[in-house]
Amino acid sequence: MDISFAMVLVRLLLLFSVSLVGSQPSQSAQQVSTPPHPTGEQSPLGDGNLSFPWSRLRLPRYIIPLHYQLLLHPNLTTLSFTGSVQIQIDVQNNTNWVVLHSKGLQISKATVLDQNLDHLSDQVLPVLHNPSHEQIGIFSPRVLSRGQKYFLYIDFEAELAEGFYGFYKSTYRTSKGETRTLASTHFEPTSARMAFPCFDEPSFKANFSVRIRRSPDFISLSNMPVVKTVEINGGLLEDQFAESVKMSTYLVAFVICDFKSVTATTSSGVKVSIYASPEKWHQTHYALEVAVKMLDFYEEYFNIRYPLPKQDLIAIPDFEAGAMENWGLTTYRETSLLFDPLTSSLSDKLWVTMVIGHELAHQWFGNLVTMEWWNDIWLNEGFARYMEYISVEATYPDLKVEEYLLHTYFVATGHDSLNSSRPISSAAENPTQIKEMFDTVSYDKGACVLHMLRHFLTDEVFQRGIVRYLRKFSYGNAKNQDLWDSLANTCSDEEFISGKHCYSSSQASKNAYLFAGEHLDLTAMMNTWTLQKGIPLVTVTRRGPLLQLRQDRFLRTVLPSDPLWSTYQQGFLWHIPLTYKTDASGSIHRHLMTSHTDSIHIGEDVSWVKINSDMTGYYVVHYEDGGWDVMTKLLRENHTALSYKDRTHLIHNAFQLVTAGHLPLNKAMDLIGYLQMEGHTVPLLQGLGYLEAFYHIIEKRDELSLTQNLAKYILHFFRAVIDEQTWSDSGTVSERRLRSEVLSLACHLDYPPCLEQANQHFKDWLKSNGTLNLPTDVAETVYSVGAQDDHGWASLLDTYKISLSGAQKHKILFALTSSRDTDKLKRLLELGLEGDVIRSQDLSSLILLVARNPRGHYLAWNFVKKNWDTLVQKFQLGSFCIRNILIGTTGQFSSQDELTEVQLFFESIKEQASQLRATQMALDIVQKNIRWVQRNLETLRNWLDEKMK
Repeated sequence: MDISFAMVLVRLLLLFSVSLVGSQPSQSAQQVSTPPHPTGEQSPLGDGNLSFPWSRLRLPRYIIPLHYQLLLHPNLTTLSFTGSVQIQIDVQNNTNWVVLHSKGLQISKATVLDQNLDHLSDQVLPVLHNPSHEQIGIFSPRVLSRGQKYFLYIDFEAELAEGFYGFYKSTYRTSKGETRTLASTHFEPTSARMAFPCFDEPSFKANFSVRIRRSPDFISLSNMPVVKTVEINGGLLEDQFAESVKMSTYLVAFVICDFKSVTATTSSGVKVSIYASPEKWHQTHYALEVAVKMLDFYEEYFNIRYPLPKQDLIAIPDFEAGAMENWGLTTYRETSLLFDPLTSSLSDKLWVTMVIGHELAHQWFGNLVTMEWWNDIWLNEGFARYMEYISVEATYPDLKVEEYLLHTYFVATGHDSLNSSRPISSAAENPTQIKEMFDTVSYDKGACVLHMLRHFLTDEVFQRGIVRYLRKFSYGNAKNQDLWDSLANTCSDEEFISGKHCYSSSQASKNAYLFAGEHLDLTAMMNTWTLQKGIPLVTVTRRGPLLQLRQDRFLRTVLPSDPLWSTYQQGFLWHIPLTYKTDASGSIHRHLMTSHTDSIHIGEDVSWVKINSDMTGYYVVHYEDGGWDVMTKLLRENHTALSYKDRTHLIHNAFQLVTAGHLPLNKAMDLIGYLQMEGHTVPLLQGLGYLEAFYHIIEKRDELSLTQNLAKYILHFFRAVIDEQTWSDSGTVSERRLRSEVLSLACHLDYPPCLEQANQHFKDWLKSNGTLNLPTDVAETVYSVGAQDDHGWASLLDTYKISLSGAQKHKILFALTSSRDTDKLKRLLELGLEGDVIRSQDLSSLILLVARNPRGHYLAWNFVKKNWDTLVQKFQLGSFCIRNILIGTTGQFSSQDELTEVQLFFESIKEQASQLRATQMALDIVQKNIRWVQRNLETLRNWLDEKMK
């Protein structure tokens, strides 16, 4: 779950003719000198005798790494490290060159040894650097012969990195105010090369033997357990770790820290430990329970034993992503792993559970079987996101995780209905492009497509297929097609003879899922979902006993009346597994739609049809010619005839169709009129969520009377729900979720009873000097109301500085950013930039929180423009933090002037903006907002006037 690098091309002049069989000489080149020896003398061949032998971003395939022996010695006082690596390589073409990755490392020595560990040359070999490709080339005067194995030996050193990638430093403060330092790694996707020279591509899997030198004050952790610790000179200890299984470089990990742990053992004997800074040790117990349960569940579900003897989970104080699945040593943000029963809410608990479920799913999907290249990262991330839901539902059914799967669908739809979306499987070559692949499409759309496929094939067929996929490609790499073949039971005769992973082709046709009486071409179907961008819109028209169907590409950025509409529709066709339900039958009907138009016979007696049952399919449905009136009537008269998922789906689709110009806003508003009778949290919050979204857009415009009218309507319409909420932590998961959301909105809309209760709770909290534990469901709301005066705000900031609970700090930060005082908001942004009181890892969240606030809206945007270079330096171009900052600060702009301002800024950073998909997405969203306001503001005004009479 996881997520480097302006690429400037350096070319090297070919001055010296050497044997380069199998390599690609550079066409145009600049001269690059070899680095000086540590003593300062020039390398044996001097400057300019060699030129870099390789011009591509991807490494040559003719040298294969087999085994790394890695020794590292980090110094946590000087914040630097030294190291050496011996890589056993298999040479598949005669060559004088070894090209591999290195970034920011000072290389002091490189040699090549034969299989007997004898030097091939009596001299230190020249090392050429191509920084724009993050590669080094090592030249051997003696040809490395095809079919032979050699050892490449390199000494190197570097500073511990600033930021969140490579081998980097992190700090934490004790309750006595002392700052402690640790060193940790984050390599995915392309940062292992910052810690040691390596073949840093996912298909170059190898075994790793790691040794780490440390002071006795610290412990060291890596992917495997320590097998031996020896004392060496100067009182240092060297931890020697067991040899790893075969794995990709991005999964290697090591941490040097002074943390404490709790440990338990799974039913199959895997040792599970949770590590955290000593004073947060008491917050590790819930994660331990979850991790043990999850590992047991996955071993059973995948029917493959977890292959390592241990699994460590560690909370790193400075961590950009949510977590990272390093094999055997998963790393986490503190809020993704630690659970404090006194200050963590139910949603915090669910988050920790899901993140652990995600990272442990990766131990199979991603680690055991890895995508061949980053264009198919969804095979890792889409599966891990989907397995969050399957695993949590199985291990913690009381958390009702299935209610959140709908949210994944909504997030994916929102992204995929913009023209700037991309196919699930997309080209990505340089580190910035690769980082951008860790997005909503890979995670959320990937999960939605798998959910649709699982329901289409049935649970049993889906599970059998993925077990087959995992077994067949264990310790190897796979691509899209391999997954479809495993799910469809197809295989070559050769594979069948080995009898291991699949059936013969004749068996395949019997075992494959038969759909509509025909053998299914799963590849053809799934290619329509992974190789083209976008989400389909299925338009349904009732004609007597027939349902007439039409599919188009669903777009929220271009209206059907727009001249560009037909251009954007060209060439798009999906194989859609439709499901539907009618009032005439209790069962779910199925139909595979593979053409632009189609029809289904449903009979004359049917009074209503609901397409996309329980929202298992990844498509939007539009009921044409009065079809929405039928749905509105059904919800008003008998809403429980539909499941809560179907009711939520109707609400979502109706409002999406409004934005896309297919449905008038008043029709969608009428549809949610039934919500006063709604007994389920999910559809209720979905309807309320749209009204809240409208409010947030309108309150940032000069529309005072409309803002007040909408607030009045929301408070009037949902008053019964608001008034029945208690300020406690009692009730079911759904009831507690409803309480948090509803009271937060009611206080934001200045509902007097809500403000009164919140103020009283806040006064009690202040009186107790922060020792009173507020009900966790409402703590954020109480803090937000309390933050509106100077004393309350200052008290919260003081508590933020000393709190040991990440969950509490998050709630306080939310409250601090809700202040209506712009000076306070400015101060918060400055603190975030400094990175001391508010850590750099929380800066992107802070910017988004300030941007939510109508008083902080432009403040956040101006802050981003002013500090753009610093932000890119902190988070790196292509990272999800930069993406969130760009989309989060512009996402509620809704005027032409604002659009122009965004365009001008992107023009001023053109070189960077042109590399990012996020900039186009931000522009798409602002244009969508402008259209929405132009089309719907008057309708909303009139509709509210009518209702509030």
